[in-house]
Amino acid sequence: MHLTATIANTLWSASNLPSYLRFCRALHDPQVAQQQKLRVLLEDSAHTAFGKAHGFDTIHNYREFARRVPLADYDALEPWIDKICRGEKNILTRDPVTHLVPTSGSTGARKLIPFTAGLQREFNSAIGPWLVDLARQQPGILGGLAYWSVTPALRDAKREESAVPVGFDADTAYLGGARQKLANAVMAVPSEVQHAKSLEAFRYETLLHLLRCRELRLISVWHPSFLTLLLDWLPEYWDRLLTDRMSRRRVEELRAMNPLRPETLWPHLKIISCWGDGAAELALADLQRRFLNVLVQPKGLLATEAFVTIPFDGMRPLAINSHFFEFIDEQGRVHPAHELRAGEIYEVIVTTAGGLWRYRMGDVVQVTGHLNKTPALRFLGRNGNVSDLAGEKLSETFVVKAIQEIIATFKRPPCFVLLAPEQDAEARRYTLYWEGETDSQLAWRMDESLCANPHYAVCRDLGQLQPPRVFQISAHGHETFINREAANGRRLGDVKPGHLSQRTDWAKHFQGEYIVAAAEPSPHF
Repeated sequence: MHLTATIANTLWSASNLPSYLRFCRALHDPQVAQQQKLRVLLEDSAHTAFGKAHGFDTIHNYREFARRVPLADYDALEPWIDKICRGEKNILTRDPVTHLVPTSGSTGARKLIPFTAGLQREFNSAIGPWLVDLARQQPGILGGLAYWSVTPALRDAKREESAVPVGFDADTAYLGGARQKLANAVMAVPSEVQHAKSLEAFRYETLLHLLRCRELRLISVWHPSFLTLLLDWLPEYWDRLLTDRMSRRRVEELRAMNPLRPETLWPHLKIISCWGDGAAELALADLQRRFLNVLVQPKGLLATEAFVTIPFDGMRPLAINSHFFEFIDEQGRVHPAHELRAGEIYEVIVTTAGGLWRYRMGDVVQVTGHLNKTPALRFLGRNGNVSDLAGEKLSETFVVKAIQEIIATFKRPPCFVLLAPEQDAEARRYTLYWEGETDSQLAWRMDESLCANPHYAVCRDLGQLQPPRVFQISAHGHETFINREAANGRRLGDVKPGHLSQRTDWAKHFQGEYIVAAAEPSPHF
């Protein structure tokens, strides 16, 4: 047991109990919780420039709010955020904007998200219940250190002409105040590691700190491939790591272990938290195979802009106390949270204390059920990621579903899958990049699944699109994808591997080759 970490974890958990209890109560009446949240947001911002422009002081209910304030994407809010960059006050929120947090999103360009003390409290309203629930499931996590992944800052930060600081020096700054100090006290890997001069140095220093930490209890990363790719480097660095700033006792213990079996390296590890929905499902399965006796918990839906869901009591309910939520159904109708129906698919709209008003996040979710009366959601994909070579309009949500149906037919799932368009002087088509066991029918299966989209089917019938091909990746699919995206200037933490890319040149970057499809589909098709 690590005494300092135990004390810090216990104090942190105690500070989260009030938000945990409020969340438990709100689960029973999400409509009231959301009404209260909207009222507070409107009252606090009634005298801001945005509030005056939309008559906040005369809005008395949700219906009036929806009529007065239009749905918005980042482009619609950017002129207001530009005013904040110039140092103007009281624009979107009464609270001062302390930072502008950069994010690229999954499909769009760089955005600057306002961060305020109110948004910090909203984040803590979600983090608190989640951490208390974790401690209830696995009390042992309180007795040791945690690894919360940091993203290496390998490139010079883009210089912004802004009167407000852009970005945070450390991820724990999101917590603020005493919580930030308590979080720093339990970190197995210090935030300074993010300033490593190269990706190799970042990997090495991260692995060194993790190996030194025998009392590691919790690992929290974003995409599961971040951790698996990190662990893949252990054998190469192993001998060097064991002679570098390591206690003799720990060295003796590690020499008896196998770097190819990472579960043995941390005997007290209880939980790994990471993304697990949509395109992350394959990487999650790989991680679970490496840690058979550790709880691998899929995260809720969390973005720079907002907490949408949290893992809680075996489900992922809406973070009902954090922000005000609305949802667009497949017919384009907008609903408040308490109207969501099990099994239905929606796009997320959020209003936050950071000044995002009726902001379309672009995340598509499905209601998996209800915890008490609050909807629980599963992330499906990004609404804005659409590939369209010839009018086929393939969305990420559709492609994810099609690929998952194909994967279900294999005994051993692939390590990495990506669908991307290709075009040359002779033909336009889609290529399925596949790392894992395959067969000659795979291209036909992909074509059949994509033809469930009527636009794609018409393009195929008219010869506008040729049959898809399969490119079998020999190794390092995830790593190649992430490194290629990072080479375009995106931070590693912003790279969210999906099953659909609009890039047309992936064959130049992946290791492997095209495989020959069967001349005709089998009778099954």
